[in-house]
Amino acid sequence: MSDLEKIRFLRQQVEYHRRKYYLEDAPEISDAEFDRMYRELEELEKAHPEFHDENSPIYRVGGVALDKFQKHIHTVPLKSLSDVFSFGELEEFLSRTAECGDYTVEKKIDGLSVALIYKDGRFVSGATRGDGAVGEDVSGNLRTIASIPMTIPYTGYLEVRGEVYMPKASFEKLNAQRENAGEPLFANPRNAAAGSLRQLDPKVTAKRNLDILVFNLQKCDRSFETHAQTLDFISSCGFHVLDYRVAQNKEEVEEEIEAIGRERQGLSFDIDGAVVKINDLAMREKIGEGTNVPKWAVAYKFPPEQKPTKLLSIEVQVGRTGVLTPAANLVPVNLAGSTVSRATLHNIDNIREKDIRVGDTVVIQKAGDIIPEVVCSVKDETHFARPVYEMPAVCPSCGEKVIRIEGEAKTMCTNSACPAQRQRSIEHFASKDAMNIEGLGPAAVKALLDSRLISTISDLYTLEEGQLISLERMGKKSAENLLSSIEKSKEAGLARLIYALGIPNVGEKAGKALAKVYGDIERLFCATKEEISAIEDFGAVTAECVVSYFSHPQTRMLIEGLKKAGVKTKEELVEKGGAFEGKTFVLTGTLPTLKRAQAGALIEQLGGKTSSSVSKLTDYVLAGEEAGSKLTKAQSLNIPIIDEETFLEMIEKAKEQSKNAD
Repeated sequence: MSDLEKIRFLRQQVEYHRRKYYLEDAPEISDAEFDRMYRELEELEKAHPEFHDENSPIYRVGGVALDKFQKHIHTVPLKSLSDVFSFGELEEFLSRTAECGDYTVEKKIDGLSVALIYKDGRFVSGATRGDGAVGEDVSGNLRTIASIPMTIPYTGYLEVRGEVYMPKASFEKLNAQRENAGEPLFANPRNAAAGSLRQLDPKVTAKRNLDILVFNLQKCDRSFETHAQTLDFISSCGFHVLDYRVAQNKEEVEEEIEAIGRERQGLSFDIDGAVVKINDLAMREKIGEGTNVPKWAVAYKFPPEQKPTKLLSIEVQVGRTGVLTPAANLVPVNLAGSTVSRATLHNIDNIREKDIRVGDTVVIQKAGDIIPEVVCSVKDETHFARPVYEMPAVCPSCGEKVIRIEGEAKTMCTNSACPAQRQRSIEHFASKDAMNIEGLGPAAVKALLDSRLISTISDLYTLEEGQLISLERMGKKSAENLLSSIEKSKEAGLARLIYALGIPNVGEKAGKALAKVYGDIERLFCATKEEISAIEDFGAVTAECVVSYFSHPQTRMLIEGLKKAGVKTKEELVEKGGAFEGKTFVLTGTLPTLKRAQAGALIEQLGGKTSSSVSKLTDYVLAGEEAGSKLTKAQSLNIPIIDEETFLEMIEKAKEQSKNAD
């Protein structure tokens, strides 16, 4: 056997055994034998670069990192589905399609939709959904997913659609690693999957243990009569296919949805509903497509799961602005795929309105399937014998007297030196939308404070490598990365700095407005309430907060410390006549390379402004991947929709025109 023949044989064997392991859960050889076979193939391919094949199993571990993803125009649009939230709403769809035959009912995976393309039995390319018409080519990253076959037995043209997801176990492991490293946690497995698939370096993606379930045949040289037949065919090609049930009528559809709901928590991946589709493909053609959604399918969304448990105690947490927030300590209960032992109670008014008392049986749910909250209290015969809850009279962190804000549900600690406020304020300062100091999460901030390496925000800029290495779980590389990120944050700009300071009632938008109007943080020290109130969307309360903050001696000391460290405290004021002057942009979805904040800053530097909602006054919608209702509304109003590439071209053109004018 020649080396080329041996390489081809080993490729075939590695793919076969990989499929048996990952797709069929029926391995035929030991892990050691598989590793030996893989290493032999790897050595042969290294010795014979002339036989290179990008679909070889050895290239699944990640190729060369990219600067940016290429655009991919979908041959078949990857449309979203209409949502229904009750059997009553579902009935309208079923009544409208009752003459179309039977239905398929499938799990609705909470992941990232992609298209996979095969020609002559080989994987050619794969792309994200994007806006449904144009996505991003993430072929290199998709090759790292073990359950995606690189070769299939069907040699005609084949395009399938699937959902990339992160298994629950992998998600928990990844977040534990990120927490230990002081990195921001992913909110849920879907966000983790999306972030992992869109890594510019495939080697990072390869470590994230992503998986895929294929659920639709997009395009094929063969013809089929039903959706069920297409799924069976896709499965025979070696894909990990989403299981389905066939239902004949309304009653059976509802039964299948309820069955999926009962299975939900036992699954290894997240789902957020069930998808009901007309099975007959000819009937689908007859019913047709809407502008953005097919008329032959609908997504049934599950309501948030609720569980009863016992309220053991109420613990009060102190936020960065001094607001006291009560949280419920609970008997641990499994809810929506995770163990919950704490839930927010929001504020004292919420506790009193629901009459929640320590010792009660309470009902909890996850708001948006993420944040646990107490829905209500079960009023049994012992409830009214328990004392009504009262907020503490002093701050649990510093012991200073707390106050209730008149007309609001807030209870606050007014001690600016409060240890809890100090930690939360530093965490906020370092957060992604503020100064974006990577590696400075809650654990790292606490360690720095406990070791007395810092006491204020400005102290961050005096840290040295030797000091950081002395901290537990802080190695040389982590220390270098953190110091690099701190140094980089000096150039974050005035708008981010103002937001990062944590001034009450001053969010990102207000920070940008203040930076735009004043241009220099020094001018804010002498700004008046009347001046600030005159700024668009600013009220008297926010103006009062700004004036009050800059009147404190501690603020002056903090700003002087930041200036001494080299933090940028001035902003170049936007000149009139900028390329985007008078233009309003709405940003939606995830952009390939730019953060939304970065895009917004570029718009404002050229005289334009951003808005959070689409209207007839909107000039452009800058849309990225997973754009939602804003994109739909823009399309209905015929507002120009641009992608990041077009946006950057507009900026370059504006710069060139400005240069020529000079």
